[in-house]
Amino acid sequence: MRHKNFNRRDFFRLSAAAGAGVVLTSGTRAQAMVPEAMQSDEAFPLRKLGSTELELPILSMGVMRADNPNVVRAAYNSGITHFDTAHGYQNGRNEEMLGNFFKDKPRTSFTIATKGKFEYPLKDSFEKDFTAMLDLSLKRLQMDYVDIFYTHALDSRNGTDDVSNDRIVGLLEQFIADGKVKYVGLSTHAMKPEQIDAAIAAGVYKVILLSYNFKLPKLQETNEAIERGVKAGIGFVAMKSMTGGVAGGASVNGQACLKWVWQNPNITTAIPGFDNFDKLEDCLAAAKAPTLSAEEQLYLASLDSKEMLFCQRCGKCEQECPEGLPVPEIMRAYMYAYGYRNAGLSKELLSELRLADAASICSSCKGDCRVKCTLDYNVAERIAAVTPTLGVPDFLLS
Repeated sequence: MRHKNFNRRDFFRLSAAAGAGVVLTSGTRAQAMVPEAMQSDEAFPLRKLGSTELELPILSMGVMRADNPNVVRAAYNSGITHFDTAHGYQNGRNEEMLGNFFKDKPRTSFTIATKGKFEYPLKDSFEKDFTAMLDLSLKRLQMDYVDIFYTHALDSRNGTDDVSNDRIVGLLEQFIADGKVKYVGLSTHAMKPEQIDAAIAAGVYKVILLSYNFKLPKLQETNEAIERGVKAGIGFVAMKSMTGGVAGGASVNGQACLKWVWQNPNITTAIPGFDNFDKLEDCLAAAKAPTLSAEEQLYLASLDSKEMLFCQRCGKCEQECPEGLPVPEIMRAYMYAYGYRNAGLSKELLSELRLADAASICSSCKGDCRVKCTLDYNVAERIAAVTPTLGVPDFLLS
């Protein structure tokens, strides 16, 4: 059910509430801080995050695209308590925004997750560089520790080596011992069953953030791996639940997508990346009535044959590409540009891939792309549409 009576005046009331200095117990904070217009008798369902001490609402906030602290304030006042960011989001401004917002909030009233990327194979300076990265994130966040620190976007081309490497595991354990991190995890878009099993074997990972949506290939295998992870004490957080949207710009029913995710009791929470108030309202409505209706099931079934913007990263394309391009990552950049409408984020990802000059990408194939996408994406067309952003100055991009 949507909150049809919610209006602009309610938004300002909701945004202002965070400045009231209200300190409440964790069991009552969420409901008491929400203006009457958005309160309901049914609080968000809570789920335990694996073997951690954290119990989270099923709805959390992926802050990646948000650049307005009022949206964060509204989410916080609505009862959302878990916020997900990363060292690289908006070149660090995302963490800074959260730090400025939460600096005067009770530390027990919210949980923060951030992420850090590393190059693999590891450099000799890995330990020094990765520690400096975490320290800078803590400085930006104005916090002594983060609740969850993820190794960010582990690459399927490394198999599971970047999950189980002794140097990585040892440094993560040191972060915990130093009190900078309460729990460590990994984030992944691909090779989920293998990466989950490797995380179980490594022993240090308590949380896994993974893409999880109704279009997921090998869903049964992934769910079975998630079940193994849960039995080993790992908690699971879902991202990319809305598949990046429908190709061609059609809007997606976000409520149905989120409710599909929550049907799996092994998923503790989802982190949709809402960046405006309308999207937040939509997510809140789903969280307060999370049962998937028959109508919503039919809607999701109707999308089975439609092209979505999220690449499900089967890996077949990387084997077929003569230039060895990281095609799934480029497809993710395409999703950021044409689904999220964020060309700046798209360029940020492409820059990390260290591709050749945009004009020379795919030149060896002379217009005859060898990649046959299992989802029927026109890979060459998408690459041509997104890689030119590498040559656009940052100040011209959103």
